[in-house]
Amino acid sequence: MLKIIRHVVRKLKYSILDLTPIILVVSFFQIVILQKPFPNLTEVLIGLVFVVFGLMLFIEGLEISLFPIGENLSFDLVKKGSLFWLLLFSFLLGFATTIAEPALIAVAKEAAEIAVQSNLIHADIESSYAFGLRLSVAIAVGLAILVGIWRIIKGWPVYYLIIGGYVLVIIITYFAPEEIIGIAYDAGGVTTSTITVPLVTALGVGLASAIEGRSPLTDGFGLIAFASLFPMIFVMCYGMLMF
Repeated sequence: MLKIIRHVVRKLKYSILDLTPIILVVSFFQIVILQKPFPNLTEVLIGLVFVVFGLMLFIEGLEISLFPIGENLSFDLVKKGSLFWLLLFSFLLGFATTIAEPALIAVAKEAAEIAVQSNLIHADIESSYAFGLRLSVAIAVGLAILVGIWRIIKGWPVYYLIIGGYVLVIIITYFAPEEIIGIAYDAGGVTTSTITVPLVTALGVGLASAIEGRSPLTDGFGLIAFASLFPMIFVMCYGMLMF
């Protein structure tokens, strides 16, 4: 019991340290720059306590659940010796974690509403336009994870793909409709979601650990940066079709 309490206290301490810079910045601007007291200070403090405990539980959940799941699945699929199932799992993992991402749903809905207000699309297709945005981003992330896993298997340096991806983004930006470029660049940030990052990272590390001659440090990481490129490309291509 004492060991559990010490573990919880240590995790709480880490959570508080992680949130301290944010608290200091907000407090500085509220008190020194704006020179106003915090509105609803009691509610703010209660919410801060919930955030600290929530962050602690979230990180603990990643460590004891999501990371081991991703590593074990990739390791077992390699032992099974089926490249097809490994690549299919990689695609479906990226697709599933992205299509249900709340931030992407909100961004797609907002983009569709603004497109209707700007007379870029008809109000009748607002919902289908928003779903099309979500679908294009989800497919993009799924394909990016698939290609990233193929990179680890082949041993290609990750910077080759990242540099090539950014060159492609720049080229497509020149041809893409102006109305979609900002949305496309924001869509790249969906890969930093709270579910996609730990699962994809664990998948890459587990795969690199399972393949002889691969380093988990140099080969296992980099999937997230690479996956951020594909949504930009796919959304701009989606905009070319729509506009």
